[in-house]
Amino acid sequence: MLPIILLILLGYYLRRRGIYNESFLEYGNRFVFQVALPALLFYNVYSIEKLQAISWSVVVYGCGMTVVVFLIGILFVCLHTKDCRKRGVLLQCIFRSNFAIIGIPLAESIGGSGGMKVAAVLSAFSIPIYNMLAVIALSMFQTEGLDKREAIRQVGSKIYKNPLIRGVFLGLICLGIRNLLPKDESTGKCIITLQDNLPFVYQAVKSVGAIASPFALIVLGGNFHFEAVRGLAKDIAFGTLWRVAIVPAVALSVAIVLSAWSDVFHFTYVEYPALIALFGSPVAVASAIMAKEMNGDDELARQLVMWTSICSMFTIFITIVILKGIAVL
Repeated sequence: MLPIILLILLGYYLRRRGIYNESFLEYGNRFVFQVALPALLFYNVYSIEKLQAISWSVVVYGCGMTVVVFLIGILFVCLHTKDCRKRGVLLQCIFRSNFAIIGIPLAESIGGSGGMKVAAVLSAFSIPIYNMLAVIALSMFQTEGLDKREAIRQVGSKIYKNPLIRGVFLGLICLGIRNLLPKDESTGKCIITLQDNLPFVYQAVKSVGAIASPFALIVLGGNFHFEAVRGLAKDIAFGTLWRVAIVPAVALSVAIVLSAWSDVFHFTYVEYPALIALFGSPVAVASAIMAKEMNGDDELARQLVMWTSICSMFTIFITIVILKGIAVL
């Protein structure tokens, strides 16, 4: 987590030095949301090697538990605050981890290449769900006073227009087409791919996606205000506790119980690193970008990215120690 925190602090330092201004941050925020992150998500999804290698038990559990956490989160954020702009941001913090940017490397560092492959496949399914639920979370509390049909129409329109969702689904479409095309009998790989047939397009998308994470963190740091912590301390504590402690504790405990007693959901040392990354990572950097674009409390969203990143350094370490102690890792 330290590289994430250092990039946020770099962005904060550069703004204090006057190297860029508020206008740069506004347009930088828009660039990350509409261009860089969609390119990164497209690349991550398209990079999955084979759909046939999917471990459906971990996909079903990861996505299903995410929806369960989302539904439980609605109740608790409504009990916590009456501010609709905060509710959406806090709900997003509860269910949405930074799986797209740090989840896969984290799973690889814990479980090696096997853990990385499971996480890469899981990302193809979890990231679309994250983004659709994020749009719903940031929209549902802003539709009060509208009739149900109009509220559903507005939420559906925002899901359809969301650049992150479009990036993921475009990646899924291209991945599906690639898997339907003829294969080379000697290697088993598709004879037509972006890497081989349109390498300049593939490399351009990869390069744009590569700058998404560091640039998003620098822009986030430029918008960060330490003086806002005092006024938001209660909300920061609530969101951080849920993101790095309650959600991973519940989700991983249920996974361990199901794995021990169920024949359907049986997880090994290869799947657990992906589940740790999915449920134990800090809140997604994109959550702050989306909050600003969708009229949520973007200051609170930025604070949550910072503080969940700091706290997750300790909670992820503790989680790994516990799981190793009970011999599931």
